[in-house]
Amino acid sequence: MVIKVTGVLEFEPENRTRKHEDQASWKRVAMIHTHDDLHLYYAWFVKQRFGLDFIKPLRGAHVTIINDRDSEAPNFDLAKTAFHGKSIDFFLEIEPRTNGEHWWLRVHCPDGETIREVCGLKPNPFHGMHMTLGHINHKYLEHSKYILQCCQNFSIISSEPKKPLSEHEIVELNSC
Repeated sequence: MVIKVTGVLEFEPENRTRKHEDQASWKRVAMIHTHDDLHLYYAWFVKQRFGLDFIKPLRGAHVTIINDRDSEAPNFDLAKTAFHGKSIDFFLEIEPRTNGEHWWLRVHCPDGETIREVCGLKPNPFHGMHMTLGHINHKYLEHSKYILQCCQNFSIISSEPKKPLSEHEIVELNSC
């Protein structure tokens, strides 16, 4: 099952860290912001179940669709002109994923794949489209890795490869 979510596409978002500032001259970034606390909602469930506190994403709930070198995205400015500020639908898988250090939700975003292709990029980014829930403070990393191992041993979190969007039941949440 996946949940349909709508966000707003933002090209070249504000730099939040020294790393962002240092990379701004050669890196192109575009992300879908949901302007809600969806990542905090999932983080709360992980904390209740496993006792893990996350370091939260600096940019809030978002899906990064472009995070590539300028030279790899020759049509970035064209895409920015056409798509900046537009509403974009994407689909969240409901099961959290982790490598022990980072926790996330898988994302399907056909429009994001198309926008990447317009930019001259491959449709799927290196790390796959995802919504970051948070990462673990190094003091608690071993505990998080232990949780991952337990989840794998008892099939609490599946290790299935990502299925195509067409194989998922899509649930749309409507605002009141």
